[in-house]
Amino acid sequence: MSERSQKFVNYIIQRVQAHKGDAAALRRADNPNTEYQAWEVLAGFGVKLDSENERLPFATIAADIARVKPTVNGKGQIGQAIARCYEDGNQSEQAKAKLRRLLACDSTSEACRIFRPLLTLIESKGGTALDYAKLLEDLLWFSHDESRQRIKAKWAQNFYGKHTVEEGENE
Repeated sequence: MSERSQKFVNYIIQRVQAHKGDAAALRRADNPNTEYQAWEVLAGFGVKLDSENERLPFATIAADIARVKPTVNGKGQIGQAIARCYEDGNQSEQAKAKLRRLLACDSTSEACRIFRPLLTLIESKGGTALDYAKLLEDLLWFSHDESRQRIKAKWAQNFYGKHTVEEGENE
């Protein structure tokens, strides 16, 4: 994982805790109609606002951090988090449908659009504390054809694989 992704997550966590106005703007960062309100914070970190493949992943992650308000980056992976939203876990047809929709994405913008309701679902179920830095890294590499399949395979493996409860998490 890149140091930049980890630094960004820490930067957003600190901004959300210290500045209510920034937190409010960041909560709207994953909405195409209001994302511009978060550009000042994103640009302050050096995010290239004119690059959709860079701006959208940063905005998506920042928006969820602003909504969830974690004090530290989590350890949960997206596939596992989706499965944990349902009583039947990775055997749930709804969970499988959510994963399949995510795996069907062919672009960074589509993946970010699909992540918005997924992240809201995970939050609403009192779910897993996500590893935002790793998720950001995945989204940043999603635009590269040679990386996209590897990322999708990792998400699927994480969904279908056996998992232990991570420290600090409840089932």
